[in-house]
Amino acid sequence: MTDAVTICECFARDGLQHEPTFVPTETKIALLEAFADAGFRRIEATGYSHPRWVPAFADASHVLAGVTHRPGVAFKATCPNPRAVERALADLERGAGAEELSLLVSASESHTRKNLRTTREHQWERVTEMVALAGDRFRLIGVVSVAFGCPFEGPVDPGRVAEDVARFVDLGADAVTLGDTTGVATPAAVTGLFARLDRAHPGLPIVAHFHNTRGTAIANAVAALDAGCRHFDSALGGVGGHPSRIGYGAGLTGNVCTEDLVSLFDAMGADTGIDLDALAAASRACEEALGRPLHSMVARAGFARSAAAA
Repeated sequence: MTDAVTICECFARDGLQHEPTFVPTETKIALLEAFADAGFRRIEATGYSHPRWVPAFADASHVLAGVTHRPGVAFKATCPNPRAVERALADLERGAGAEELSLLVSASESHTRKNLRTTREHQWERVTEMVALAGDRFRLIGVVSVAFGCPFEGPVDPGRVAEDVARFVDLGADAVTLGDTTGVATPAAVTGLFARLDRAHPGLPIVAHFHNTRGTAIANAVAALDAGCRHFDSALGGVGGHPSRIGYGAGLTGNVCTEDLVSLFDAMGADTGIDLDALAAASRACEEALGRPLHSMVARAGFARSAAAA
């Protein structure tokens, strides 16, 4: 395999939203710099959720102002509502804004009410307003949460997910992320949905975002890769999940481990553009930041380097 894949490092946003203890701003900035130095070209840096609901990102503007914005690296911020986009625009006007914004919907009504505190219909109205506010100032990433199953309603109709992706396309999204929010996807379901969306929207970057709640994230990532996906989200140490003050799901709720995903893709011959030694250093820095060992197998065993690299 010689295809290049793009991995968006999500430790600083999706990872830290699940942490009950606030991580200092200076630590977040240092980690983001380490991620960029390791070769990540897309990095989820923070979120503009209200601090009452997600206190981990009360320092969103300070983080984006403190990190080095460099050519070829896009820092992304998550926006759940129009007020969040207004904050992103204000930071951009001050010269320290994100390059990308994630705009959120959920594929189920119950998860929408729990996670976004609104209805699906109203959230789509908000997304339409958010796109209009953002204009062409950012690269816009649509996000469909619980794309493979909902913790409240069970299985999700792939047709509804396809409709949500089409709505994002109609609004002008530059890419769309499919979130397996509580880790219920299977390789067969992944293959079917990614193939369906590729037929419907050839050339549209579909981002695979798998959680490892049931130990299937790596298998699902390989299924997505085999189905033609070349864009992935992951988090160092496999941290993350739902916001610490908004509970759903059980067990290990975190993302697929970046270290494990990069190691496997590298061994398979897929070009991630990530420096493995710098990634290992970033992995150690994440564990130090949270004060505990995290969940990566590769962090304990070492990278399985490709034959070409050896």
